[in-house]
Amino acid sequence: MSIAENTRTAPDVNRSLPIALLRAREKVMGPIRQMLADVGVTEQQWRVLRILREQGTLDPTEIAERSCLLMPSLTRILQTLEAKGLLDRKPHPTDRRKQQVTISDAGQRLIEDNLAESKRLNDWLRESFGAEKLDALLDLLNELDALNRTQP
Repeated sequence: MSIAENTRTAPDVNRSLPIALLRAREKVMGPIRQMLADVGVTEQQWRVLRILREQGTLDPTEIAERSCLLMPSLTRILQTLEAKGLLDRKPHPTDRRKQQVTISDAGQRLIEDNLAESKRLNDWLRESFGAEKLDALLDLLNELDALNRTQP
């Protein structure tokens, strides 16, 4: 096959980064989904709670960026989590157009009650895949995320 023909051929699906990322995500998220279903929260809700627990009080824009969620989705998630008593929202003290979002005590307990299972799943992955390889993968994925996209 000539170079010109090769450039017009799509990569083998096993060498396609988007497909590989989706497969890896499903491998990791399958067991986590079960844990979350047992406690009545979605993956997206869990992400928001974890970010608030780790980062403290944030405004919705910061939460959306850090949790990889679009604002319309985040708005519904915040409403649901607030209705469940898992977070608190209040107006920003100096800018009434903004909100401040904080994980509630109930939200903290939900995470704490599930830390052992979350750790068990993470330990399984670390042992199965290998600690060095997992750390290298995380470093590479974070490096990929940090790339600035310029139009070719």
